Amino acid sequence: MRGAPGSSGLRDPYFPKAGNGGYDVTHYGLTLDYDRDGGGRLEGTAVVTARATQDLSAFQLDLEGLDVRLVAVDGREARWDRAGQELVVCPPSALREGAEFRTTVRYSGRPRVITDPDGSREGWLPTADGALALGEPVGSMAWFPGNHHPSDKAAYDVSVTVPEGLRAVSNGVLADESTEGGRTTFAWHTAEPMASYLATVAVGEFETRAYETRATAAEDGLPVYVAVDPSQAGASGEVLGRIPEVVAWAEGIFGPYPFSSVGAIVERPGDAGYALETQNRPVFPGAPDVVLLVHELAHQWYGDSVTPRTWRDMWLNEGFATYAEWLWQEEHGGATAQEIFDGLHAGKVFPGGIGGPSIWAFPPAEPPGAEHISDSPVYQRGAMVLHRVRETVGDDGAFRALLRGWAAEHRHGNAATVDFTAYVERSVPEKDFGAVWEDWLYGDGKPERR
Repeated sequence: MRGAPGSSGLRDPYFPKAGNGGYDVTHYGLTLDYDRDGGGRLEGTAVVTARATQDLSAFQLDLEGLDVRLVAVDGREARWDRAGQELVVCPPSALREGAEFRTTVRYSGRPRVITDPDGSREGWLPTADGALALGEPVGSMAWFPGNHHPSDKAAYDVSVTVPEGLRAVSNGVLADESTEGGRTTFAWHTAEPMASYLATVAVGEFETRAYETRATAAEDGLPVYVAVDPSQAGASGEVLGRIPEVVAWAEGIFGPYPFSSVGAIVERPGDAGYALETQNRPVFPGAPDVVLLVHELAHQWYGDSVTPRTWRDMWLNEGFATYAEWLWQEEHGGATAQEIFDGLHAGKVFPGGIGGPSIWAFPPAEPPGAEHISDSPVYQRGAMVLHRVRETVGDDGAFRALLRGWAAEHRHGNAATVDFTAYVERSVPEKDFGAVWEDWLYGDGKPERR
C-alpha cells in the first residue's frame, strides 16, 4: 500500500493554509516546560492522536517557528521537513485509511507573536509576569503542532511546568498540581472536543479561586476556576462572582451548559488587547463588566460547543454572543432587544462606539476578507439577524426553543451558515424567512424594515 500525501491546508475561504487534510485529530497530549528567566523559552512534547481519513504516505502539522528535534509515528522515528508553517511528516510506513496513529513531536524555542490580518496580536504573548497563549484564528500553531482549523476538534491534556511561585492555567479541569526542585507542574484535562483556536495557556502570578456551584443543571455541580492578575483582583471580584448566576441564566435560554468546568482568566489590560472565549475559561484584558462576561460565557454554547465550520461562519459565534448581551439587558433592567435593534437601525451609536454606519459595511455572512471577520457587521448586524428571526417567529417561547435546539443539534460539533438557515426553516416551516436571509444575512447595505 502506497497511499498519498494529505493536503496542505483545508482551503478555508479566509485562511486557506490553516489545517491539513488526510487525518482527524482526536486527542492532543501537550507537555510544556516554560522558563521565564531564560527569556521565555519553551520546551515541548506534543503527542497528537489521530485517525487517517485516507491512505496516507505523508501528512502535515501546522507549526509556526520553534525548533523541531524529533518526530516519531507510533513510536518509530519518522522523516520530516519544514515548509513555511507546515511540519511535513513521512511515517516509516504508509498509514491505512481508518487507522489510529500517534505522532510525537519534540520541539523548543521562543514562541512567536503572530499579527493577524486585522492587526491584532495572537500566538504566544509575553506578559509582565509570564506569557499568554491566544489562538484565534491561527495563533495556536505558535506554541504546539496540530491541525489548526476549527473543523477539527479534539480532547486535550496539557501539562505545564513553570518556576515555583508562578501558576499555569489552561482549559478544562485541573487534574494535578505538584512542586519539585523549585518548579511546579499543572496538569489540565479537557474531555470535551475543543477547536485548537480555543486552547490557552496563561502563566503568571495569578490569584486563583476554585469552587463548585450547583446553580446549574450539572447533576454533580460545576467546577469553577478563576485566575486573576493581582492588579485586577479588586476590580474583578464582584463581576467574576456572578459567573454561576450568568451560567444559570444562560442555561435557562440556551440549554444545559456544554462543558465540565467554567471560569475566567483576567490579565492586565496591556497583556492582551481583547477578550477571547477560550473554552471553559475565557480571557479578559482587565476587569470585565457583566455584559462582557455574558458575551464570553454565551460563546461556550455558540462558538465553543457549536463551532464554525469555516472562518466565513464567524457570525454564528459573534452574532449569537452579541444577542445574548441584548437578552441579558432586556431581562435585567436595561434596554430591550427591540430598542437596541431599532436604535442601531436608526443610526444610534451606543457606548463603546457600537453602531453607526460601519455595521452596514458588508453582510454578516460574507465578510469581504480575513481582516474583516471580527468587524462590526459580524457582531451587531449578526445579532440583528437573530432579532429578525425572533420577530418572524413571533413567539418568544418558540424563538427560545430555536436557540436551545440549535445548541443541542450541533453540540460539540461544527456548523455553517447554511446549516443554520436550513435548521430555522425546518423548525418553523409555517413562517417565511426569505426576507431575513436576503436582506439581513446576505444583503448589501442597510435593509429597509419590511
